[in-house]
Amino acid sequence: MLQAIAPSGKTALDSGAMIVTETAYSLDPSALLDSLNGTENLLIIQDLDGVCMDLVRDPLTRTLDPAYLQAARDLDGHFQVLTNGEHIGSRGVNHLVEQALGSTQRCREQGLYLPGLAAGGVQLQDRHGRIAHPGVSADELAFLAAAPAWLSQSLKTLLQQAPYHLADGDIERLLASSVLDNPVSPTLNLNAFHHHWQGQPDLYARLQTDGAALLQQLLDKAAAQGLAQSFFVHYAPNLGRGAGGRERLRPAQGAAAGTTDLQLMLRGAVKEAGVLVILNRYYGQRTGIYPLGDEFNVRQAPTSLQGLLQLAVERFEPQHMPRLVGVGDTLTSTAVTADDGSIQWLRGGSDRGFLTLVQQLGEAFGQNNRVLYIDSSRGEVQRPGVDADSLRAHPNEPWPALAGITDAEDPLRLNALFAGGPRQYVEFFCALASARQPG
Repeated sequence: MLQAIAPSGKTALDSGAMIVTETAYSLDPSALLDSLNGTENLLIIQDLDGVCMDLVRDPLTRTLDPAYLQAARDLDGHFQVLTNGEHIGSRGVNHLVEQALGSTQRCREQGLYLPGLAAGGVQLQDRHGRIAHPGVSADELAFLAAAPAWLSQSLKTLLQQAPYHLADGDIERLLASSVLDNPVSPTLNLNAFHHHWQGQPDLYARLQTDGAALLQQLLDKAAAQGLAQSFFVHYAPNLGRGAGGRERLRPAQGAAAGTTDLQLMLRGAVKEAGVLVILNRYYGQRTGIYPLGDEFNVRQAPTSLQGLLQLAVERFEPQHMPRLVGVGDTLTSTAVTADDGSIQWLRGGSDRGFLTLVQQLGEAFGQNNRVLYIDSSRGEVQRPGVDADSLRAHPNEPWPALAGITDAEDPLRLNALFAGGPRQYVEFFCALASARQPG
């Protein structure tokens, strides 16, 4: 039986009609499974790390369940990934797919790669592993290709000096799992350092600040090469955006790691813009008409949620709009005290924007869209988690059980909580794919 926590509510459509939209926090996805199985025009948009595989300190140790990959293939036409990671490269997800299934040729021929957008939306892949980077220039690709080596050398020099004074052997080991040579989103991943300095949190906090400064230097180098408008730095997790639209770094506090991933991203490469690219391609494949043009990419998309929503309302025919399911694991909500003593909420997380747009599109188009939250706190990376026992014991006061993730005033409502983490979600995903098979 579906366990619902907190009351349901209503949402008004632009047309003046009303649909009932559940705002209950569900810990049992059985009713959701039945509902999605009965939805023909369905599109699942799903993050990867922390959703279908555990979060780990070293991305090279990630694994994918072969059953999950087969389920994704079975959901062909109704499933797309949307990730800040990448499909290709030494740390790309395609390598994990090939490891899980044992044959690159089989993956290509049978279409077993994960289709959708990576690197925040600038890396497009079909299920046969064909890759494109729409809207990205040769100069931008060249700068990104050189960034990992610069980051590695700069960080090595930093770690040899005060206050770190790390031994060369430790430096090489830590750099191997921390400087990620992603082709279009080079990343400084601080998880290994957080683990290394478990007893010295001040050193980790200092490195977090120094790492952010290195990424800023990369932006300065890009500007000097005429690429001032090409890149931005994505922090994961973060505290939302501040003045000028820049993301706020989540500082380390005591044993809490705060921001662990600092990514050099192409401007426009934000997941919420990727939702429109995915929808545009979905319409094109089903109707033969691309409402935003067959070359539309995230770098051409509006930069605000409101702008993205407005474009969708203006250009997408309602009768073809699918029921969307957004799936993610990276959300943050942090209370801060303002100068006047009032409490304000800083809300962020790399999945917040695209999940919010999925919710808003449901309201605008009269679709019962669903937002699924996967608790990734059981992996090797420190994240706030869902206190399922507290949620069951206090159904009318769910917020303490979701501390650090969401809050009572959060406009984003999570329809289903997978407190069992990626394993529970993969079981659900496989069951859905099996239920939707003909016969």
